[in-house]
Amino acid sequence: MSGRVAGKVAFVTGAGRGQGRSHAIRLAEEGADIIAVDVLEDYATVGYGMSTEGDLAETAKQVEALDRRIVTAKADVRDAAALKAAVDEGVAQLGKLDIVCANAGICTVQAWDEVTPQIWQDTLDTNLTGVWNTMVVAVPHLIANGGGSIICTSSTAGIKGLPFLAPYVAAKHGVVGIARSMANELAKHKIRVNTVHPTGVQTPMLDGLGGLDPLITKDPNLGGIFVNTLPTEVVQPRDISNAVLFLASDEAQYVTGLEFTVDAGNTIR
Repeated sequence: MSGRVAGKVAFVTGAGRGQGRSHAIRLAEEGADIIAVDVLEDYATVGYGMSTEGDLAETAKQVEALDRRIVTAKADVRDAAALKAAVDEGVAQLGKLDIVCANAGICTVQAWDEVTPQIWQDTLDTNLTGVWNTMVVAVPHLIANGGGSIICTSSTAGIKGLPFLAPYVAAKHGVVGIARSMANELAKHKIRVNTVHPTGVQTPMLDGLGGLDPLITKDPNLGGIFVNTLPTEVVQPRDISNAVLFLASDEAQYVTGLEFTVDAGNTIR
């Protein structure tokens, strides 16, 4: 099967690398043009580097190699005005909007009593308010286009109470709530809203986290919460992108309000 999103335009946040780049490429492989944004700045509260201008340029290069169009912009999902300017410009160049991948996110690891006010705020602002901002600036274009699909990146942490990730867990649970609410409100416009829930994904974010093993060592009883049912510790970005592609395609035309787990069985343990 090919051309599953042919002729469609997709807006992807956090597209510089990791899952976001993978989503952009997978959708382009199946015929979509792409509007790709990323923050392109580091966070003082996050222990790994964020995407760079070179990363976003590489995403664009790989999409263009598939003979698809792409419009890129530096935009922080915490900044609704910048995000709106980016998606408006992308739609102006590409003509419409069909698919929204609210993917951008950050993560830190610490015990509950080491969560600083700034860590809490940065995580909620990016992972929850950022998803909301993405929806708010994109939905008018979907309505104008007669419908579409919004896919929000949540996590196993949006379903279960993973320890040592309290701000992340709070945000990812919140994403499920706003997605369900928007699925109801936007149904009359033929707009579907779903969430994707990966287990650990092999990305620069996961590689840069660190700090979890020492915390589990202090309380081994909690280690099993992170163990997948299937015999793999992590999945690949493309595994998540295949789920995103399905939800973006007409194959999922009656799928909305779904929590789509790609978690190697983590949440059934």
